[in-house]
Amino acid sequence: MLEVFLLAFALSMDAFAVSIGIGVKNKYFDTFLALKVGLFFGFFQALMPLFGYLSNIGLGSVIESFDHWVAFTLLSILGGKMLYESFGENIEEDIAKITNKLLLYLAIATSIDAMAAGFTLNLLQLNPYISMIIIGVVTYIFSFFGVYIGSKGGGFLEDKAEKLGGVILIGIGVKILIEHTLY
Repeated sequence: MLEVFLLAFALSMDAFAVSIGIGVKNKYFDTFLALKVGLFFGFFQALMPLFGYLSNIGLGSVIESFDHWVAFTLLSILGGKMLYESFGENIEEDIAKITNKLLLYLAIATSIDAMAAGFTLNLLQLNPYISMIIIGVVTYIFSFFGVYIGSKGGGFLEDKAEKLGGVILIGIGVKILIEHTLY
């Protein structure tokens, strides 16, 4: 269960960073906007792992002997990508007007890594559908509070959130690799 919460936490860091950027851009806390951002990001972060999980079911027996290497590689690449992106530009500079269309694009963009992480859900000792719900709820909470923190001047946290998420994803990948190599 701890692994799922760590995975959810790590995956939500992209959405959290973007939410902070939205809050910074908005300059004041808008409860409706925070709820909407949370729903968009939480929904897609919960939905995308399903695609990864279902594709892994289809490949199940074909990759069973090296699935831990696939999980390690995917999570390490995702974590490395998050670390790399944490040194880039802040999102608020790219946001002109916060529309539903923009939120949809941002939600899909920040949840692509969740689809790849969904590929690893069969390696965790928890129902994958419960895992997806946990990922969605955790992302919703972080996204909501990201808008709040950003609106209160917390823009400096954007890169730190992505760095922490990247390190956690790499750590989960290493843990999966070690567990399946040793046992």
